[in-house]
Amino acid sequence: MDDTTQIDQPVDAIFGDRVRRFQEFLDEGTRSEIRAQIRDMLIKNSYRLSVSIDEIRDFDKEFWKGLLNAPADYLPACERALRDTVLTIYDPQDPAFPDDFDQNQQYYLSFKGAFGHHSVNPRTIDSGYLSKMVSIEGIVTRASLVRPKVIRSVHYADQTGRFYAREYRDQTTSFDPISTAAIYPTEDMDGNKLTTEYGYSTYRDHQKISVQEMPETAPAGQLPRSVDVILDDDLVDLTKPGDRIQIVGVYRALGGGANNGSSFKTVILANSVYPLHARSTGVSAQEKLTDQDIRNINKLSKNKKIFDVLSSSLAPSIYGFEYIKKAVLLMLLGGVEKNLDNGTHLRGDINILMVGDPSTAKSQILRFVLNTASLAIATTGRGSSGVGLTAAVTTDKETGERRLEAGAMVLADRGIVCIDEFDKMSDTDRVAIHEVMEQQTVTIAKAGIHTSLNARCSVIAAANPVYGQYDVHKDPHKNIALPDSLLSRFDLLFVVTDDVNPTRDRIISEHVLRMHRFIPPGLMEGEPIREKSAVTLAVGDEEANEQELLDQPIYEKFNALLHAGVTRSSTRSKKSPSILSVPFMKKYIQYAKQRIKPVLTKGASDYIVETYSSLRNDLIGNNQRNTAPITARTLETLIRLASAHAKVRLSKSVEVQDAKVAEELLRFALFKEVAKKSKKKQKTRAVESDDSESESESESEQHQVHPVPRPSDSRARMRTQIREEEEAEIIGQRENVEDEEIADELEHFHVSQQQQQQQQQQQQQHPLTSRADNAPINVPMISTERMHAFQRIMARIMRSDLCSDPNSGASYEAVVGAINEGLPQEEIFSESEIRAGLHQMQDDNKIFMENGKIWRI
Repeated sequence: MDDTTQIDQPVDAIFGDRVRRFQEFLDEGTRSEIRAQIRDMLIKNSYRLSVSIDEIRDFDKEFWKGLLNAPADYLPACERALRDTVLTIYDPQDPAFPDDFDQNQQYYLSFKGAFGHHSVNPRTIDSGYLSKMVSIEGIVTRASLVRPKVIRSVHYADQTGRFYAREYRDQTTSFDPISTAAIYPTEDMDGNKLTTEYGYSTYRDHQKISVQEMPETAPAGQLPRSVDVILDDDLVDLTKPGDRIQIVGVYRALGGGANNGSSFKTVILANSVYPLHARSTGVSAQEKLTDQDIRNINKLSKNKKIFDVLSSSLAPSIYGFEYIKKAVLLMLLGGVEKNLDNGTHLRGDINILMVGDPSTAKSQILRFVLNTASLAIATTGRGSSGVGLTAAVTTDKETGERRLEAGAMVLADRGIVCIDEFDKMSDTDRVAIHEVMEQQTVTIAKAGIHTSLNARCSVIAAANPVYGQYDVHKDPHKNIALPDSLLSRFDLLFVVTDDVNPTRDRIISEHVLRMHRFIPPGLMEGEPIREKSAVTLAVGDEEANEQELLDQPIYEKFNALLHAGVTRSSTRSKKSPSILSVPFMKKYIQYAKQRIKPVLTKGASDYIVETYSSLRNDLIGNNQRNTAPITARTLETLIRLASAHAKVRLSKSVEVQDAKVAEELLRFALFKEVAKKSKKKQKTRAVESDDSESESESESEQHQVHPVPRPSDSRARMRTQIREEEEAEIIGQRENVEDEEIADELEHFHVSQQQQQQQQQQQQQHPLTSRADNAPINVPMISTERMHAFQRIMARIMRSDLCSDPNSGASYEAVVGAINEGLPQEEIFSESEIRAGLHQMQDDNKIFMENGKIWRI
């Protein structure tokens, strides 16, 4: 034991030479950005510098070999060189640096880049890698609690008035082969009693995790293996069980009395932790958007058929399911969440339940959502318990303390939970998700732990009916054995039936056979496709990994075998349909979800209220069989669906057309009603007439839904036979409707911007009439929020040189051009908004318009 406050490491000639060599690497002129990184590290008050192992190889190959093969000799020298460089860069006079700079702080290095044959997994790592630096990937299966470990203790002797310091080393904190005994000194050399000064002692956070190999890479029939990883200081608490991570560290064998016999316990001392954005992980994957991506997104959003284009690009290998695909697209975008001042939380997430016959591709839809959403977690009914979905209280193995472990729905916060075999869950487990689906929190009061966890997630579930197959002769609630309290929490409930129809059966069988004929490029016929991990050779180097993703095309190349489900009914069109690629769809959904927060307009609000009241009255007046109860939650469902459709159009306001799409989806989910296309609409399309009145009439007729009247009691028995015939007719009508929609979509897919503006003007001159004949006509208006922004811009224009002459006034075209000048793409005012804003300002006596001129009052 020494009475000095700092014990310096021995600096021999070889160690000093390595320190100098790494300092040269840090100071080299071509890598001046490393000094900038060190400066940023100091300003952010962090202690770890990320260095590319490839740059070290280019600088000095021998040093690179030594760092990989003998890190115990090279890493301490590199960390000493980094500390010396930090001390030269730190300037106490510079206000950017923190005031509480510690001269004795230890700094660490983390490595990224290509590790070559040092990239291993828990199965391939063996004794040949001991005492070498390796890169390992896997899934975190267990994480211990974070505990402080003493590094240096300070003691005070009352009789002599002197301080003593002692440092502690073990196999996990340093590369020194000689460990110190973990015993506090109680007296000094003269026998004087010592008091430990805990405030002056130095501690370091310490955590141990277990990393298991990926299940998809494990050999068939063998259990996955795992390896222990030690995390220290700033690396603790970066991961949680279930995350897929990549770790760079030194593989070491722990000697000492803990090992009996010839076997040694081995661990990895980590210096870098990188999360992998693969599926089934708690890490949300963020797509990198470039300027070109945003231009493409805004250009595509101008397309009149954008909703159909996006929904048909969802799972193009699944035939049909037009409405379910639209609902899944709206669920991926979500509505607008609201937190009121009084503490009320109104959810914006959309929940979907699919109930139906076996082999109707319900699980395939879930699988597609799992691979497309930025954060999605999959569970099954029997494979998860109530606490596994919400949260569980467990006992820590090392300390014996009670702690909380998050379940699937808490891990999927701001994401999506896919639950398959929903009907197989027991009632006690199913009750656990009631709170999550409406209040979006998980409240725990167990074992002295009372807390509330956020679980703001969407739920998409698939279930089978009570009898295995859906019985159309029985009411829906007798087929779906779920309580109304749970069904009302699902926004949309789709009944998927496997109807016998020769034409449809032939189409589906041809489609399935085409799928079986597809052979991926680079694979032989019959060779199984293994899931590829989202890992490249560049470990932790995001720029190199992202470069491959930046060059993704917008559209997928059409494949007759894979995409036959989209083109089956488009035989009249000679062009193949445009199918968006999955990476671009992810970018579009991320952009619309994060940037767009639409606001309800007066017209949309009135239409939603009218739709809700008519839905409730239809239940009383008609003998319709609804799949789910119509409650006040149904009203919120209409608002959420309309808001999500406004996000599809990248619109800042929810218009009447959004409310009509929401009504159409909801009516299909509740009553299986399909909006019928009128013949007038088809004639108008065939002749391509420009009469806007007939177009608006036919559009209003398109959304008309004809409810089935209540039959008399005497005809109740005949009702079932008639319904079966009607269902066959509806299927035929839906196929005809799909023919018309897809053919029209292909004809009008690449619409020029000028044509779109003309169509918008026609729609503005002849607004859509509401569904009821006696309802008022919805005049195009400007929302209050947009009006405030419009008035601010007009005030700036009135003060500019454009309106400097009070006698001549400013021309209307010049003012319109100045309004949208310099605005972002998504905030540009449309022609109708500009007209509505100018008329409102004229009504308020702020401006005067006449003969194409505008004067300020």
